[in-house]
Amino acid sequence: MADEGFKRKLTAVLSADAVEYSRLMAEDETSTVKTIATYREIISSLIKQHRGRVVDSPGDNVLAEFSSVVDAVQCAVAVQNEIQTRNAELAENRRMEFRIGVNLGDVIDEDDRIYGDGVNIAARLESLADPGGICVSKTAFDQIETKLPLGYEYIGEQRVKNIPKPVGAYRVLMKPEAVGKVIGEKRFLGRFSRRAALAAIIILFIAAGGLVGWNIYLQQSKKVKAASEGNTEYPLLDKPSIAVLPFVNMSGDSGQEYFSDGITEQIITALSKTPKLFVIARNSTFTYKGKAVKVQQVGRELGVKYVLEGSVRKAKDTVRITAQLIDAQTGSHLWADQYDRKLKDIFAIQDEITLQINTALQVELTKGDQARMRARGTDNLEAYLKASQGLEYFFRFNSDDNIKARQLAQEAIALDPNYAYGYSLLGWTYMNDVMFHWTKSPKEYLKKALELGQKALALDEGQETAHRLVGTVYLVKRQPGKAIGEFERAVAVAPSSSFAHAGMGQILIEMGRPEEAVTALEKAVRLNPFPPIWFLTVLGRAYFFAGNYGEAIKVYQKCLHIAPTGMKARAELAAAYALSGRKEEAHNITAEILKINPRFTVEDFLHGIWSRNQDLKNLLADGLRKAGLE
Repeated sequence: MADEGFKRKLTAVLSADAVEYSRLMAEDETSTVKTIATYREIISSLIKQHRGRVVDSPGDNVLAEFSSVVDAVQCAVAVQNEIQTRNAELAENRRMEFRIGVNLGDVIDEDDRIYGDGVNIAARLESLADPGGICVSKTAFDQIETKLPLGYEYIGEQRVKNIPKPVGAYRVLMKPEAVGKVIGEKRFLGRFSRRAALAAIIILFIAAGGLVGWNIYLQQSKKVKAASEGNTEYPLLDKPSIAVLPFVNMSGDSGQEYFSDGITEQIITALSKTPKLFVIARNSTFTYKGKAVKVQQVGRELGVKYVLEGSVRKAKDTVRITAQLIDAQTGSHLWADQYDRKLKDIFAIQDEITLQINTALQVELTKGDQARMRARGTDNLEAYLKASQGLEYFFRFNSDDNIKARQLAQEAIALDPNYAYGYSLLGWTYMNDVMFHWTKSPKEYLKKALELGQKALALDEGQETAHRLVGTVYLVKRQPGKAIGEFERAVAVAPSSSFAHAGMGQILIEMGRPEEAVTALEKAVRLNPFPPIWFLTVLGRAYFFAGNYGEAIKVYQKCLHIAPTGMKARAELAAAYALSGRKEEAHNITAEILKINPRFTVEDFLHGIWSRNQDLKNLLADGLRKAGLE
């Protein structure tokens, strides 16, 4: 036999390769060699920490193997997070990104080297990954689908060089809002798959015809089972509570996603402005985007009684919007309607939907309530569309898309110089640059963000996002007295804004009022049950500062479940264990910290946390030292 004498084994293979390495070398060989050496050392260290073995590291590539796919993918995530952090310290044209591929496959093991298709597939997958991204094979995905706090995007069967059969591939989605999602996956049944797929396409084609599709949609929705109050994750409130699911884009053009998402965003924003409703945040409802979920599941997981769902079809200068309001407890439809209008009437449609929801929920609105809910800042359709598209780029939270969001916000303002939301969105793009360290001029960008936020408020005092923007600038500038005033106004304008409550909590910690911070942050998490991880980090810190170490420990553990490599949550967890008298658990966490970073010091950690509250820092220092850290 051709492979006689060779040892074969099944192993997880990780292949990492630097992006545009040749360009970097051509521009500056010395700096590039220094960077690749540093990054190769970081990658090798993380591979060892995740129980892997570096097999080879020629040039700009690193090849490693792991006995566990979970370890391999956790390592890949840790590598990309660490490289992103290091790149933030470099000039943009000197940043070195990596693509990573992970495969579970059969390899030949000879003299501590591995060969074969298992290795080749990992290398090919790496080339399919985005810069700074990770791509895994179907064999690897099957091992990790439910084991890691990640999301995935199925990119189909890929034909790769020198591999006879197509390879199923998935991109790994590392943002917190993607956790649990599998986008684009199509699962067919056996030998009837082609026939089933054809049937599905025919059905969708018929549904796209219009009213027939809408009637089918309504009839199918009536089959939804009810959710019992006893199965909710949160107790229902004494006021109507509602979640607005992302409206489905029925236009047949993925480029129109921003339009359907923008309508969802506008409805959520309008509803959140009345204190008589409890409205779940966009971040949480958008975790269901692209998923076939049952209303009772949404009601149970978000702790709401009502769910709004719908669809949008935009074609040239016309738009069709369908919407239905469902009681998640009884499964009954409280209200449903369809709007066939000219595109220029989009604002009137949004107003009608929000008013119809309030009527169906028997919420009595004052004239002031109605005015606040209708405040849009512009009647210029093109300006509105530019801002909606900009918002889509903004929520991707990367430097390139942030620049696109800024350009679209500027175009919206050019179309309507009195568009308050346009100025607010533009200001937030500058704030993102500061918070994510995407700019070398943070002071200048903070000044721009403040000026734009104040301009937005001068045009529309009811701009909740602008109040938060101005408040955030003051918070970064260490002016908590001014910051809390803006966040109080944000809460007054939009009582269901989870970000306003979370920002309030962060400021209250700085002001030495941790008990009040806990109240604000608990409200933020209740409004946003699938929150950004910083909500939880700050909530844990508020509990910790208030001396409620038991609750702080629970929250920090949730943080580590979402982001297993998080150092701040891990260190503060060790301090909470130590101060609560759980010494053995504190020392176990300390051992993990020193394994990840042998050079960890209490002083460096305290310098790295965002707070000037010396009482909080002293308490953290005491806990960390009692946990065995120096």
